[in-house]
Amino acid sequence: MSDTVLCPKCSSEFTYPSDDMMVCSQCFYEWNPEEITTEALNSGKILDSNGNELQDGDSVVVIKDLPVKGAPKPVKAGTKVKNIRLRPDSDHNIDCKIDGFGSMALKSEFVKKA
Repeated sequence: MSDTVLCPKCSSEFTYPSDDMMVCSQCFYEWNPEEITTEALNSGKILDSNGNELQDGDSVVVIKDLPVKGAPKPVKAGTKVKNIRLRPDSDHNIDCKIDGFGSMALKSEFVKKA
């Protein structure tokens, strides 16, 4: 059996240990192997800022002011967003409609489950 550890970012087999981290010599990505195993257990799940799992149709509350490009004002902390749709393949993994702003995408790290 091979001891080769593949890079989680580019899948390169050319990785090496550096202290308690692993480093990819192709894309220079650094990661902690223990954290990757924890993330693999949670893969496919989208979690809010408190670690609660989100589902399609949930309501969430924005936890900090979020600036919006092209809008004169930010989305204020405490704004409740209803009926969210999840997009696990995207960086902004929540699609929603916010009153006064329209359709937009949010990151799950800036919301908490209502």
